Amino acid sequence: MDSLSVVQQRNRELAERINREARSDPRSGYAGKYVGLANGQVVAVADDMDEMTRQLRQAETDPRKCFWVEASRDYNEIHEIWGLN
Repeated sequence: MDSLSVVQQRNRELAERINREARSDPRSGYAGKYVGLANGQVVAVADDMDEMTRQLRQAETDPRKCFWVEASRDYNEIHEIWGLN
């Protein structure tokens, strides 16, 4: 059985590949979807986060072995957060 760190690394690498695919091909089955990963495999694809989370929890009960990505999102985009004091 793979160590937890190996599983987490596989999940991250798969998430990066899925997001790259979705950003480069808008016709990808992942484009604009929430994708849940567990143990280095895709286990959930949904239009909303709640449904993806439900599917992901059914597939794997240990959250340390899970990862998710909002495919097509630019994770390098900078967001400014303003607040009033």
